[in-house]
Amino acid sequence: MNYKGYILKLFLRIFILIGLIFGLIYIIDLEEVLYIVLISAVLLYSIIDIYTFVKRRFAAIDDFFEAVKYRDFSRWFPEDRGPKDIRFLYTGFNEVNRTIKEINVQNETQYIYLQKILEMIDVGIIAYNLETGDVLWLNDTFKEIIDFPSFKNIRFVENRKPELYTIIFETYNREANSITIALQNEKLKVLISDTIFEIKEDSFKLVVLQNIDNTLNKNESEAWKKLLSVMTHEIMNSIAPISSLADTLQRNIEFSLENPKENSLEVEDLNAGIKTIKKRSQGLLKFAKTYRSLSKVTHLNLHKIQVSELFNNIELLMAPSIKAKNIDIEFSISSKRLELDIDVHLIEQVLINLILNAKDACQNQEKPIIKVTASQNQNRNTIIKVFDNGTGIPKEIMENIFVPFFTSKSTGSGIGLSLCKQIMMLHKGKILVNSKESEGTVFSLIF
Repeated sequence: MNYKGYILKLFLRIFILIGLIFGLIYIIDLEEVLYIVLISAVLLYSIIDIYTFVKRRFAAIDDFFEAVKYRDFSRWFPEDRGPKDIRFLYTGFNEVNRTIKEINVQNETQYIYLQKILEMIDVGIIAYNLETGDVLWLNDTFKEIIDFPSFKNIRFVENRKPELYTIIFETYNREANSITIALQNEKLKVLISDTIFEIKEDSFKLVVLQNIDNTLNKNESEAWKKLLSVMTHEIMNSIAPISSLADTLQRNIEFSLENPKENSLEVEDLNAGIKTIKKRSQGLLKFAKTYRSLSKVTHLNLHKIQVSELFNNIELLMAPSIKAKNIDIEFSISSKRLELDIDVHLIEQVLINLILNAKDACQNQEKPIIKVTASQNQNRNTIIKVFDNGTGIPKEIMENIFVPFFTSKSTGSGIGLSLCKQIMMLHKGKILVNSKESEGTVFSLIF
């Protein structure tokens, strides 16, 4: 409607202009000077009016396009003043601006929504320009997995950790692959996959990392529960024949007491039956104690404690027996203000297990020594380490040392390190091991 009104007014002005031109020509032929001057003035006014009429509209359109060019959609055009056709035009411009602002708000809301989702998930994501290396987007989980601060270009990773850069950014993984990346003293298992996409003329690479260590730990914990359930069932099944044998022996004794002549008691059979019951009962008792030590650890009784106090307790308890084996043991703390929010009894049990393992590993060395230290890393995590200069752990069994009931000792039960790992998982911490054969081992408890 606005466009048709504008065209009608423009044609009306042009029609008047043409009429004035023909009128001027006619008056010139009559040589009427006064009318010539009068019509010429009206003709000049008409030309100026047409010019102003057209220019005003194009100036308004140009103003709007300038705002669009600089993405200034906050501009508001006055709809309540000026010529009617310009007011209609301004109304249209404002409607366009409102629509674009609504679209921008919706897009921004969707972007923030998507960004929050990607930040909350426990999968690391990064997208970067393949040519320049500039980071398009990455979430906090990705930085946590590779243990890096925020960076804007992947060359930052290349300068700091070339091996990590090669594994993550230079290697292509069209399908999800499991890899191991080294981070300080920790080796982390991650699932990696990537894809390449294009935006206009630029190519980008999207890399996805998933920490599968945590998943494996959860699966391992669930496996323990299932294992305990199955083994408890098996123990009950084993007790049944023992009970049956005891009932049989008891009946034989009762019959013999009631009628000794007709039911003579075979002492050898009685002795053999009792020995069988005793032997099997002792085995089951040991078996049950082993499982009970695992199943008991299901909740924590947390208390704040100074690490120095924790170390004093352990030193008083363990130092005499360790030194009796001619093994030196040292305790050191980076700061006396270090404290932990832990279940003291359980963490003491972890340290006792680790120190006893260290004692067994280094007792045959020339100058055996055990060191227990506490410090904080750059992420303000408290780390307790137990060092020994013993024989080390062979590579072929390194991956199995935390598996329940796996042991390399002839008299071991195989639950010590499994119990330590379960306790640290309950504390939402980690237990790591670094060992070299013939040089020694260090266990790290990270809180």
